[in-house]
Amino acid sequence: MERTDGPEPTGDPAATGPQGAESLDRPLPEGVRRRVVALVADAFGGLTVPELPAPLRQYARFTPSRRAKFAGNAMAAAVESDPVFRQRIATRLRESHGELAEALDGGTPPAAADPVEVAALAYVLRPAGWVKLVEAAGQEAQRADAERAGEEAERELRRLREELAQARAAARAESERTRAELEAARKEGESLQRKLRGALSDVRRGEAALRKLTAELEAERAAAAAQQATAEGEARRLRARLAEAESALEASRRAAREGRSVADMRVRLLLDTVLESAQGLRRELALPPASMHPADTVEAVEPGRMTPKDIARRALSETDPALLDQLLALPQAHLVVDGYNVTKTGYPTMPLEKQRLRLLGGLAVLAAQTGAEMTCVFDGAELAAPVLLAPPRGVRVLFSKPGVTADELIRQLVRAEPPGRPVVVVSTDREVADGVAKAGARPVASALLLKRLART
Repeated sequence: MERTDGPEPTGDPAATGPQGAESLDRPLPEGVRRRVVALVADAFGGLTVPELPAPLRQYARFTPSRRAKFAGNAMAAAVESDPVFRQRIATRLRESHGELAEALDGGTPPAAADPVEVAALAYVLRPAGWVKLVEAAGQEAQRADAERAGEEAERELRRLREELAQARAAARAESERTRAELEAARKEGESLQRKLRGALSDVRRGEAALRKLTAELEAERAAAAAQQATAEGEARRLRARLAEAESALEASRRAAREGRSVADMRVRLLLDTVLESAQGLRRELALPPASMHPADTVEAVEPGRMTPKDIARRALSETDPALLDQLLALPQAHLVVDGYNVTKTGYPTMPLEKQRLRLLGGLAVLAAQTGAEMTCVFDGAELAAPVLLAPPRGVRVLFSKPGVTADELIRQLVRAEPPGRPVVVVSTDREVADGVAKAGARPVASALLLKRLART
């Protein structure tokens, strides 16, 4: 254990034990002191808290090793200055070190016993002559330290000698390696010089060959320039002959046209005269464009086309299912159904899934009976995930996107239809009915569709 700052037992003459007035005139040897602290730390746990000096009570629950580490100085001071505490520790040590304690009390410590152990135990037990035992242990410890220091110095000397021998061997090896590298570098330098001389010779030969090629290139350029001048002269001569030939050809074509077109000119002049006369007559009479046909002047009644508004003017009640049959009998009729508006009107207590299946089943039968196009719209804004649904044959099923209501999707469907197509919207929502009516569709109540489906 290492020493920490704190009070150190000094062997003050005033600190005496019950065995007499013996005291140390010098500090405890370090080895003996560490052993004393260890013995006290081990015996410390056998005492109750009230039996401990006040400064040591806070370490009562520590393990012996932690107690020796953190309370070493305090325990050493208590053993030196507190006879009662020392006597309690001595009692514990007599129990744990019976034979050695009896030998110390008899003044005949075993010759084979560890001097440090003997001195530490004597310091706590304080038998007669304990000071001599402690001083003898100190001298023994100093002698052992000196021997250890000598052995350590001898080992260090041997280590240094070995390191010196290794350093000398390494230096010789490094020197040999350096000489070898120097020799290799010298040989490489000589080889590079030879290669450099060869390269310079090649460069000179290359320069001579380049000068020769340059001269040959200049001669070839001069010959090419002469040939180009000759070719250009020949091209100019050929272009002149070509121009003469083209002039002769154009003259011959012109003469042929002049001889052939005398009769054509006379006919064309007569035709132009007739056309100009007809145009002058049209301007004189101020005749309008011919936008009508003779058959258009005959008075008769044309067949009209029936629209959803014409159906509405008939004497059928708004709740009569026959009204829906008449509307769907119109050519290319399109039925748009506000799904949840119809199901919550007809069967609101059923789960939404069963509501959809019941409505779509009825619409499938109606589509098969009438042949009309049918689209059923459900509000999909609150759906956490897409609905897994197989639409029945003849019925288009749509869910509105997040942020778009079913009412807005219905209005978009109506606006997408061309003007004049019969579109019937089933919804009890007044806002939906008014909106689709403005767009040209025919709104009907959800109860009307439910009555019609109940009849199938």
